Amino acid sequence: MATPYKPKNILITGAAGFIASHVATRIVKNYPDYKIVVLDKLDYCSNLKNLLPVSSLPNFKFVKGDIASADLVNFILVTENIDTVMHFAAQTHVDNSFGNSFEFTKNNIYGTHVLLEACRQITGQIKRFIHVSTDEVYGETDEDAVVGNHEMSQLLPTNPYAATKAGAEMLVMAYGRSYGLPVITTRGNNVYGPNQFPEKLIPKFILLAMRGEPLPIHGDGSNVRSYLYCEDVAEAFEVILHRGEVGHVYNIGTKKERTVMNVAKDICKLFNLEADKAIKFVDNRPFNDQRYFLNNEKLKSLGWSERTHWEEGLRKTMEWYVANSDYWGDVSGALLPHPKAMVMPGGFEGSKEIKGMLSQFNNIQTKVAPTSDSVLETHPFKFLIYGRTGWIGGLLGKICEKQGIPYEYGKGRLQDRSSLILDIQTIKPTHVFNAAGVTGRPNVDWCESHKPDTIRTNVVGTLTLADVCREHGLLMINYATGCIFEYDAQHPEGSGIGFKEEDTPNFTGSFYSKTKAMVEELLKEYENVCTLRVRMPISSDLSNPRNFVTKISRYDKVVNIPNSMTILDELLPISVEMAKRNLRGIYNFTNPGVVSHNEVLEMYKQYIDPSYKWTNFTLEEQAKVIVAPRSNNELDTTKLKKEFPELLSIKDSLIKYVFEPNRKVAAN
Repeated sequence: MATPYKPKNILITGAAGFIASHVATRIVKNYPDYKIVVLDKLDYCSNLKNLLPVSSLPNFKFVKGDIASADLVNFILVTENIDTVMHFAAQTHVDNSFGNSFEFTKNNIYGTHVLLEACRQITGQIKRFIHVSTDEVYGETDEDAVVGNHEMSQLLPTNPYAATKAGAEMLVMAYGRSYGLPVITTRGNNVYGPNQFPEKLIPKFILLAMRGEPLPIHGDGSNVRSYLYCEDVAEAFEVILHRGEVGHVYNIGTKKERTVMNVAKDICKLFNLEADKAIKFVDNRPFNDQRYFLNNEKLKSLGWSERTHWEEGLRKTMEWYVANSDYWGDVSGALLPHPKAMVMPGGFEGSKEIKGMLSQFNNIQTKVAPTSDSVLETHPFKFLIYGRTGWIGGLLGKICEKQGIPYEYGKGRLQDRSSLILDIQTIKPTHVFNAAGVTGRPNVDWCESHKPDTIRTNVVGTLTLADVCREHGLLMINYATGCIFEYDAQHPEGSGIGFKEEDTPNFTGSFYSKTKAMVEELLKEYENVCTLRVRMPISSDLSNPRNFVTKISRYDKVVNIPNSMTILDELLPISVEMAKRNLRGIYNFTNPGVVSHNEVLEMYKQYIDPSYKWTNFTLEEQAKVIVAPRSNNELDTTKLKKEFPELLSIKDSLIKYVFEPNRKVAAN
């Protein structure tokens, strides 16, 4: 593991707010050699009382001010010799964002931009810029998703607050890529615990329960959220500060989820209230995401883990609010079912005991001379590909070159765990593609007489790679096969009823298919794998003997059965896009529909060789010349088509990508 980063002078923005105050307190106490300067404008949801535990320590300094003030930010960075920024300051309440969205743009986007520009001007001084974002930038997670959003998932915000946080992230990324600013981004689940302003769900419900007032639930209460206790989150930031890698994003989340209704019921239990009487349903938000779900494996790989159980954390939170019921003063406006944006003193005016902490900055006119910009050329992706000598592996490399994506082929053998770890630690990929495997030489019949070799690569090797990728927080795109099904009574030939991703494989006629079905079932236990079922692959390269069109065009006799097939020229670039979108689970990776052997050969005759002739034979006749039976089936591509609606049907794709480019005009 790389040497941990050790800062000297840290600026924490928004440090009188809820999460940042816990982070600041932890770092000030745990690292007396670090100087911590905190900046906060003391908005309604901030409170100087949050920083009382460290206000008298020698390595702590508080500054009252706004991150949108360029002169002030520049002054602090230069005079305090700041080398590390932890940027928490933001407007965060979704309800407020629907009615006061411009304020969110000003604080979350413009404020972040001012801070980034100030850091850029002092070239080389800033060694870490940790930007704090939210899980809401991913948008709504599918209700049936079993794997959470990964750090490379697409950002699809659905409310003004989330949109401004996503916009701020884009600025952070741009400054990292264009100016070489050493940025790290975090995206977190909901946080709860002591000191939180009661506009948020848990403290609001606790205070209302204390007052004997009803607990208002938006909509039907079925919305699902994940909650982390504040001390666990503070520890996560401590880990990311020291071990986080520049240019990376880290999800701070938990896989434990609960509905808003369940949260309300748990709080009712703490106060011995009857939930049916205490809970009141109110109008929903203009748009209320049903679920946010994060994958936290990347952060766990740095050594962090969630420590506080929900029941323990909720009890501690309740006990704190009971003991500090007047902490925020009059918060009746925040306890409304749909609170409006508020202007409140945030505890600043009433905190006489720590007014002396404030440093006065009046009429500062600080100018920092711009220096030459250093441009660091970076790319958000780097692919590690296994299967260099294989057909798909070779094509993947060409696609990466065409798209300008950095990539390297793995040197390790799939069965050798240590060699895979060495590849990952050396190459530092963002994604791993497994296009390696035994398909047989020259065909799957080879596997019947080489069963241990087939198991070693197709089962043991694939599982080892998946496990190593999981340990390193990496998504693995795994090219599998759809030759694990055969037409049956529920999926008859010609019916148009295809096998779905969740269907149980029913074809074990060949040992190759048996190993592929086996490893696919085992890979379901790995949430970091995207399995793509390829069938009868075809490409525009008709000189390649592995090409299905090339194969059957060289046979004297062929069976004539409709099958699902994969046009690599169209689908392999889609698999790269799937990696970028961080898709998980199983996908039938074929073009929609089926095409028969005869239909393929008719196209071959029409476009390539008008004199071409062939004859058919039956499956029984075929069985006499092959060792293992072959799989024939149709796969349902609804799931893939939903993600990529532009995907062409098999026949249209054959014409566009294979036969039109190879068309030969017959001599007159």
